[in-house]
Amino acid sequence: MPKISIVIPTLNEEEFLPKLFESIKKQSFQDYEVIVADAGSKDKTTEVAEQNGAKVIPGGMPGAGRNRGAEVASGEFLFFLDADVILPEDFLEKTYNEMEERFLDLATCEFKPQSDLQLDKLLFKLANLTVKLNQTINPRAAGFCIFMTKRLFNRIGGFDESVKIAEDHDLVDRASKFRPLRFLSSPYLTVSIRRLEKEGRFALIEKYFHVEMHLLTKGSIRDDIIEYEFGNFNEEEKKKNKKVLDEIEQRIIQLEQQYNQITKTFFQPNLNEKLLESQEKWKNNLETLWESVKNFATKKT
Repeated sequence: MPKISIVIPTLNEEEFLPKLFESIKKQSFQDYEVIVADAGSKDKTTEVAEQNGAKVIPGGMPGAGRNRGAEVASGEFLFFLDADVILPEDFLEKTYNEMEERFLDLATCEFKPQSDLQLDKLLFKLANLTVKLNQTINPRAAGFCIFMTKRLFNRIGGFDESVKIAEDHDLVDRASKFRPLRFLSSPYLTVSIRRLEKEGRFALIEKYFHVEMHLLTKGSIRDDIIEYEFGNFNEEEKKKNKKVLDEIEQRIIQLEQQYNQITKTFFQPNLNEKLLESQEKWKNNLETLWESVKNFATKKT
């Protein structure tokens, strides 16, 4: 019987899954099994999983898939991951050892972005800090890095499949009533920024904020309410807000990229001319960004 059962819910993950399996195979800790609970992928997801020695079962997205995986798991610990994470070579070893040494039944860890943008790194640092500060009074953990003993998972009945969104937070909240959530100090993993790129960084933050407010004031989200309850503007207004947020985001990214370019010019010929040109572009974009922020803030008030 393995000590760790890694459970991964999937749906059309042939792009990201190979990188995860590559990182799993390199682990210094080898006493594990991998279970892929697939929600009906149309690509080569299940083929990739089987080729890498995973047990593939019918799943669902995402709480149902994690439950189906846990049902067939034989490990003492359940490590819930997503297909777009990558593990350092000592991740399993550090996570297992720290949970054993601290007698933990429920834990999460630091997650870092697979991105060089300082904006993404900042957003992830804020997310990690939020988890750390709230682990006692308002425990939360991302579904792609929840670690739990199987006995605790079974005790609370696993993921509540009636919860429509933030099912990971609901699981941790219920589990923490029996055993406390703890933020591990030794391991970390990296996760893709596809969610940020798909929905827009600031638009996603706004969405998460509304979700968190609902969790705090009304409890778990069991209905399809995101659009009609959180969308306080008409469709045209929401599109305008998203456009402004996307523009602000792009300005920040451009500023960072230009800043990185400025630093590179110190090692190139014609330094003064290139530096002045880069500084002028940076100044113009900074002014445009500030104007966008002011316009958006004025409209919101």
